[in-house]
Amino acid sequence: MGASYAVSVRNVRRGEFGAEPGPARFLKVPDGAAPAPGHRVGRAAWTDEVLERAHHPADPLTGKGCGDIAVFVHGYNQSPADMIARHRQLQGDLTAAGFPGLLVSFDWPSDDLAINYLEDRVDAKRTAFRLVSDGIALLAAARFRDCEINVHVIAHSMGCYVLREAFDDADDRPAIAAANWNVSQVCLVAADVSRASMSAGDARSRSLYRHCTRLTNYHNPYDEVLKLSDVKRAGVAPRAGRRGLPPGHPDRAVDVDCGAHFSRHYRDAGDTGHSWYFADAVFLADLAQTLAGRHDRKVIGARRPAADGGLDLA
Repeated sequence: MGASYAVSVRNVRRGEFGAEPGPARFLKVPDGAAPAPGHRVGRAAWTDEVLERAHHPADPLTGKGCGDIAVFVHGYNQSPADMIARHRQLQGDLTAAGFPGLLVSFDWPSDDLAINYLEDRVDAKRTAFRLVSDGIALLAAARFRDCEINVHVIAHSMGCYVLREAFDDADDRPAIAAANWNVSQVCLVAADVSRASMSAGDARSRSLYRHCTRLTNYHNPYDEVLKLSDVKRAGVAPRAGRRGLPPGHPDRAVDVDCGAHFSRHYRDAGDTGHSWYFADAVFLADLAQTLAGRHDRKVIGARRPAADGGLDLA
């Protein structure tokens, strides 16, 4: 597979990455290794390598050279070693499912302890802006041999909160707001954000919708981890990754209910319903086709119309 590329915004303590915010470091992590401060490379060299790896031959449909980069934002309770393991698995599975591009991970300072949920959420907000300034905007504005690079984002769990806050913050920073950093596909998986915040008129998600071509929300009503999140937030804010998008969400947003698929294949095995997506071939094929952006939302993967007007993952 070759080296893996990531942006870390963790602190460094005693020569290792910690679980508190730190400056952005651009990492090239060798196969088989866990991320370490010594894997840092210069911003310009890192960007050049990522663009070269992301470039692929001319599209047979358009005849144009192009490239694809998917930025992955992990959830809470993830160490750097957990992050890179998920990164490598997801890159391999997306490639096998037909996605021709490169995966780049954004490693925000999550701890590897479930009890640190609230502290992780604070650190997520403190570092979110760097997802755009040192990741998405950097890559979206870059060109490779006069070739346009399509940038996408895949966010899981609390990583969806990082993403939403990053886009909102970026629009408040004149230097970033003036730049062209729009992305193509945004994919939220088990999103640990309030369902209400994803409505068309909510200021918290206005920037997220504004800067993407299409947003796909994969949710599962059997997600037990997001039920825990409800409890920690006093039960007042149902999560988009458990309940789906609210009525009246923008037309560019697509809601995919994965509950029936999860129930058929995983529920009896005692799965918590939160991370199963990344081991499921049907979901991964759907995700790869979503990133490709060639087909209408209704004919991607094995989707079928749902009774509520949305889509079900078959």
